[in-house]
Amino acid sequence: MPEPRPGGPELLFLALGGAGEIGMNLNLYGYDDQWLMLDLGITFGDETAPGVDVIMPDPAFIVERRDKLLGVVLTHAHEDHLGAVAHLWPQLRCPIFATPFAASVLRRKLTDANLINTALITEVPLGGKIKLGPFDIELITMTHSIPEPNAVAIRTPLGTILHTGDWKIDPEPLLGEVTDEAALRKLGDDGVLAMVCDSTNVFVPGEAGSEAEVRKALAELIGQCKQRVAVTCFASNLARVESVAHAADANGRHPVLVGRALNRMVEAARENGYLGGMPRTIDEKEAAWLPPDKVLMICTGSQGENGAAMHRLAYDEHPTLHLERGDTVIFSSRIIPGNEKSIGRLHNRLVALGVEVLTERDAFVHVSGHPARDELTRLYQWVRPKVAIPVHGELRHLNEHAQLARAVQVPEAIVAPNGTLVRLAPGNAGIIDHIPTGRLGLDGNRLIRLDSDSLRPRKQMIFNGAVTVTLVADASGKLLATPRLSVHGFPEGDDLAEIEADAAAAVAKTFEGERLRDDNSAAMLASQAVRRVFKARTGKRPVMDVQIVRI
Repeated sequence: MPEPRPGGPELLFLALGGAGEIGMNLNLYGYDDQWLMLDLGITFGDETAPGVDVIMPDPAFIVERRDKLLGVVLTHAHEDHLGAVAHLWPQLRCPIFATPFAASVLRRKLTDANLINTALITEVPLGGKIKLGPFDIELITMTHSIPEPNAVAIRTPLGTILHTGDWKIDPEPLLGEVTDEAALRKLGDDGVLAMVCDSTNVFVPGEAGSEAEVRKALAELIGQCKQRVAVTCFASNLARVESVAHAADANGRHPVLVGRALNRMVEAARENGYLGGMPRTIDEKEAAWLPPDKVLMICTGSQGENGAAMHRLAYDEHPTLHLERGDTVIFSSRIIPGNEKSIGRLHNRLVALGVEVLTERDAFVHVSGHPARDELTRLYQWVRPKVAIPVHGELRHLNEHAQLARAVQVPEAIVAPNGTLVRLAPGNAGIIDHIPTGRLGLDGNRLIRLDSDSLRPRKQMIFNGAVTVTLVADASGKLLATPRLSVHGFPEGDDLAEIEADAAAAVAKTFEGERLRDDNSAAMLASQAVRRVFKARTGKRPVMDVQIVRI
């Protein structure tokens, strides 16, 4: 990182996650060698990181400066904004600030991680203010697909920044307050140096749409269904959960919450006074005894996640509930980029059961929680920043957002993907350095770097299989038995036994008349012999493990 400019402090912005990608947001603001963090989120693993369920940004840059980290302010309770706190807080050990609902959600995660008594949360009311070193922070209420989303106004001696978080403009959000237009306009009137803004739907024309419209459409759609109905949506979209429950009640059905994450979100919402008008839900065991046309299951798993409620229902793995021919499943959600394959597999599995699958392509069952182009334009007109920095999007989103900002007369738009250090003030804003970034994965209960060597053999094993060779030798290094092979990841068949026998013979021939004096050399020679046979017979080069037993 460059030294500060002679003549005084600088105001800096750095994203370590969430800029150039959708998910795992981590944003840093620096002033006079002091740092403020906004959000600390996750994304979910895929086939590129086998065995890794959760991925998060590597916080190494700020961990090295944690004595200068004043705190982390969470904009809202979505996993991609607070899901990494319980995993990374032990490296940061900084104060945490959140509004009451986000604090309730986070406490459950900290309890699971045995951090509830050490990682303490300061609750901030909606519209509240925080003073951290040179940063005067004000929360501004926004609308999104979860209770209590906040934009963050950060006032510093060199200017004010508006960090929007996730937001939209919805005149009827059904749950929570509408966007605080007056506060945003006042901020603009007072002068905003830079706006760091959500880019998710920058390619979508018009407006995102209102949750109230979805509630009416769901009631009409569910009224046309004859047997069981299951609606899957994001567990955190509690307005949608409430809408589905009202749609069930309007059609003489009993809503049942299916999935641990969904139940925990509803608990957190009720702790904070939300969902008071939601129809009574029944438990899974009670639902199993009701006639099919009297049940509506509200399920997690809209993105095809393994182990989620919808996946378990589709594969008949749920202990009490099931789906059958003639039932209907409604996906009241959008496809997050990267999840197309897992969702497609889930759709096909449901269709194979004879279940009718309805998505946003078939009926009006979803509106986004992110702003479309008209809403972005309105916010820029209210706030009138001197500098626009798009975040929360892939690189194509950031570039398009920058063009939109320039088109609505923002003087400067800077595309700053993860690791781009931006000087906002003094002087003209611009990129001054590039900071190394990376990703961490939760492998079981351990955090590992995804660019390390630890995952390479696992990936190779998936595509090439694995072979373990056991060699038994006496103290002098003479082989005492035919080498034994244990083969994994190759199709069973008569020829596999032949391949194993040929590979064992090749290893034996390699050491014919030779002594196994050096374990490392012997392991290398045995591996080469086995790989030559498997490459010739199968076209694969398996991952090798050679065990040498000396008697």
